[in-house]
Amino acid sequence: MKRSLYLSAAALLCMFLLAACAPEEAPPPEPTPTPEGAVATCRIADGAGESTLLLAELDGSIMRLGTSLDEIAVTLDGQPASAADLRDGMLVDVQFSGTVLESYPGQYYQVTALEAHTEGLDDRCGLYLQVLEDLWGVDSALNSDIEMVGLDLSGLTDLTAAEREAVAWRFMELRGLELVQGTWDELVEEGYIDGEALYWDKGCFFSISGSAEEGFDAEKWRSGLGAYFFVDCTAKEEGGSWSYEAGSEAIS
Repeated sequence: MKRSLYLSAAALLCMFLLAACAPEEAPPPEPTPTPEGAVATCRIADGAGESTLLLAELDGSIMRLGTSLDEIAVTLDGQPASAADLRDGMLVDVQFSGTVLESYPGQYYQVTALEAHTEGLDDRCGLYLQVLEDLWGVDSALNSDIEMVGLDLSGLTDLTAAEREAVAWRFMELRGLELVQGTWDELVEEGYIDGEALYWDKGCFFSISGSAEEGFDAEKWRSGLGAYFFVDCTAKEEGGSWSYEAGSEAIS
């Protein structure tokens, strides 16, 4: 009887030792919390002071606010502000639900806050919009009675792809015309411009190339005998805003 008790006690002791030596089972991973919203960093391309803004994402496309600025908490450098304190060219952090409405431009849905910063203020979009406006106004017969505008900003080296897109969109939004983007050769290949007759009966072609620091050229073209040029333009910056002068103007 004693032997049986000894064996039973020894067996229990072995079981306890085996259990103690067994590796502990890892606890189940905790679920990663799902963020209730998102933040996008953008530059105000145009519309500062208005109820909505045209924004160029730093690493994305062009966007608008899907919520009126009057309904959004606005801060500037961490201090309470209003839409009137915003300027074109400012960097802003947009806090929104995380949902983007699939319009064009896209819209941030349910925006709750907009944090603006004076550091990094640079309104180059406004500079090139002004150049296009000035080109549109000179020798206006070249762009009269047209249905569409061709635009090539690919030669601008100091704007991001989203900023170029914002300039193109805003320029045409103000015109209310169809926009086609591409180089002159590309628009010829696509059948918009008659490359043999050197004429575009339904449209006018605009382009800008260069940069604000190193200088740029701009032109509008309707035909081989109908074009206007801003040549050797120089720009200067003051407080984030830009102005420019054309070295010369030419017509053909």
